Amino acid sequence: MGDLKQFSLITAQERLRDQVAHALRAALVAGELRPGHVYSAPGLAADFGISATPVREAMLDLAREGLVEPVRNKGFRITEVSERDLDQYTELRALIEVPTIGLVTQIATEEQLEELRPVAEEIVAHARDHDLIGYLDADRRFHLGLLALGGNDRLVETVGDLRKRSRLYGLTRLDELGQLVASAEEHHELLDLMVAGDEAAAEECMARHLGHVRSLWAQARDEPVEPRGKRGLSTR
Repeated sequence: MGDLKQFSLITAQERLRDQVAHALRAALVAGELRPGHVYSAPGLAADFGISATPVREAMLDLAREGLVEPVRNKGFRITEVSERDLDQYTELRALIEVPTIGLVTQIATEEQLEELRPVAEEIVAHARDHDLIGYLDADRRFHLGLLALGGNDRLVETVGDLRKRSRLYGLTRLDELGQLVASAEEHHELLDLMVAGDEAAAEECMARHLGHVRSLWAQARDEPVEPRGKRGLSTR
């Protein structure tokens, strides 16, 4: 029984580590963790009301994803993503996702595609509710779910990693400008084309969606705003 208790404790620690990592990713998207700033594990732990150990472990997970970098004796610096980085991430995603959408249009059944319809509706609902974290979660499930229908697990992992690294910059500003809903509704358009079996139009829609999102990032970066109703996390 002693071994089982130890296993339970390890599982609980891993679960807390994952929860903290998710919260930190959400804070990155919401703008509470600022690019270029250094955050200490004890300082963040105080904000979360937990010990520093799971926070430090979660930050190491984010470091492996390229979202933060360790700073000796200080903590972790939030990595800055340049316009060049965003362009390259978008180019890679287009090279992978556009032809894969064409393939999925050919091989997926209408039933498989329509299973993602509620997720597309979630994306629009979160956009209307100004819920950026919910938006990102649903958007991730939609796009990776579509790609998974192509049957290549490594491809899905690669796109998932690219999404994490780009972090969909500019969502706060898009929300302020009222443009996030229009971007969200493109997911329904894509599904409609795929269900209709229009491979070429589906690929064009996917390419346009990625290009549209990238142009909105650039617009958002030109006119930064403070996140609505957010409190910055501690840098101490």
